[in-house]
Amino acid sequence: MARNEERRRLLADAGLRVLATEGSRGLTHRALDEAAAVPPGTTSNYFRTRRALIDGLVHRIGERLAPDPDDLERRASEPPSRALFAEYVRDIVRRLTTNREVTLALFELRLESSRRPEVAAVLGAWLRAGFDGDVAFNEAAGLPGGRREIALFHYAIDGLLFDRLTTPLDADTSTDEVVDALVAGLLPR
Repeated sequence: MARNEERRRLLADAGLRVLATEGSRGLTHRALDEAAAVPPGTTSNYFRTRRALIDGLVHRIGERLAPDPDDLERRASEPPSRALFAEYVRDIVRRLTTNREVTLALFELRLESSRRPEVAAVLGAWLRAGFDGDVAFNEAAGLPGGRREIALFHYAIDGLLFDRLTTPLDADTSTDEVVDALVAGLLPR
């Protein structure tokens, strides 16, 4: 397997672009070679199988959507509160909307996982690990809400993002207003 991590990231980013613009049917080794402007066969040197490619894309999604460590450190010094929880949620939504291409690629993989068990296995494990990490983070930070509330936020944020990245129902209401309303409605008092 090829070891050039910069090239691997370049190819994975090209894969995310292809997913976001062409959907999962357009996701081929040849399409990634073209999208990344690399010689034919390069993608298959880094991702020998479709499963390896999906693994690489899921990993890259995690890298690109990860929170800024400095932002996390800054917030960690603040006392736990509903307002701080809302700030974390707004940051998540901001990262997902700012990285539109990555989020659309993630939605494409989620749709593909409904048709292909091998994609469901990879993506499901990644999503569940992320959810468990969110619950653990929330508990360690002393923020309000438990596992149930974090799950409800995942469901709500996924719907909000799907709305905002496709055809918004109410484009006049700011995303921050929606997040604040979700926090007010979903977190226990």
